[in-house]
Amino acid sequence: MILTDTKLKKISPKSKPVADVHVQGLYFHPSATKVGNGKWLFRYTSPLSRKRREMGLGKFPGKSLKDARREAFEHRIAVEDGLDPLREKEIAEANARAEHEIPDFASVAREVYLEISPSFKNPKHSAQWINTIEKFVIPQIGSIKVNELRPVDFADCLRPIWLTKPETASRIKQRCDRIMKWCAAHGYILASPVSVVDDLLPRQPSKRERVVHHPALPWREVPNFVAKFLTEGPLSSTQLLLKLLLLTATRSGEVRGMNWSEVDLENAIWIIPADRMKASTAHRIPLAKQTIEILHEINSHRDPDTDLVVPSSRSTPLSDMAFTKFLREKNIPSDMVDRHATAHGFRSSFRDWASENGFQRDLAERALAHTIKNHTEAAYHRTDLLEQRRDMMQQWADFCLNSFSH
Repeated sequence: MILTDTKLKKISPKSKPVADVHVQGLYFHPSATKVGNGKWLFRYTSPLSRKRREMGLGKFPGKSLKDARREAFEHRIAVEDGLDPLREKEIAEANARAEHEIPDFASVAREVYLEISPSFKNPKHSAQWINTIEKFVIPQIGSIKVNELRPVDFADCLRPIWLTKPETASRIKQRCDRIMKWCAAHGYILASPVSVVDDLLPRQPSKRERVVHHPALPWREVPNFVAKFLTEGPLSSTQLLLKLLLLTATRSGEVRGMNWSEVDLENAIWIIPADRMKASTAHRIPLAKQTIEILHEINSHRDPDTDLVVPSSRSTPLSDMAFTKFLREKNIPSDMVDRHATAHGFRSSFRDWASENGFQRDLAERALAHTIKNHTEAAYHRTDLLEQRRDMMQQWADFCLNSFSH
């Protein structure tokens, strides 16, 4: 039977399927209930399985005879080329679903951060992880699907800070690599494209070339600094904490988070728990007599709403910027230091003092809670030499407060 659209519109329900004489394998199946309605089928033998198969091509009159013939003819050519049209359709649909399911970089970055954020011990470091991605990467490539990202995309994000902020750029690169490896592990991509980014960018300065030391007060100027800026009372919370930081040679975050539960006034020891230490190891600090006197004075009017030794007005730890602001506002004379001194720089002042006053390197390094990078050397260090350090810390306090202790 030679089919035409006119003849098809007159075919009665439940009539027998009709083969089209123009395209081999094209059949029209009349509707079982409605005149002039039906569906198109393409019948063929799969060149892959050698089995008979039927492929639906749509319904008439929605799909005209002309369109059904064109589609059936394309499938017939595919069969002759050794392809299975139904198999090809299934593959195309699967790829389309997969493409639709592949996430963009921004959503993956935030999901990875949510997964790894519980492992961060320092809230500041945790925030920095995602904030750097939000600032330097997501604005450029956040909306792109992860399977479409290339090494050059990440290189373009990093290029503006690659040489000017090499440390930040390197960390962002590591974080991007972590994100893309997560994508590979979940089957969205085959491998992270970030690993070859270095080949698209200029050589960064080595760590030795780019190391920046915290501006530090020369150790001989420390007594003058204390006398001028940390003695006139009553001292503010910032001054008290800065004085404690100086006398204990601790880091800013360690002293700002100092709790009464960590302090043993009777035995003159401050034990900073591991979860507050950079090296994740508890650190014991022998307290000099002057430090104990300061703590007793603070304890006499302590804030009952917090365990913090020196809290802010909101009973929370002081901000790290409190030290920075204080030191900048004091405008330390240039004959003391060539740049604004930092709170962290006082640790360098202590280290230089210890070295130039005959104290063993091991004692000074332990006082600063520095990690021993030599594994062989570290294996022999089974004590923190607390009592040996006690005399050193007392001499340091005597030196720092010398200008007004007599």
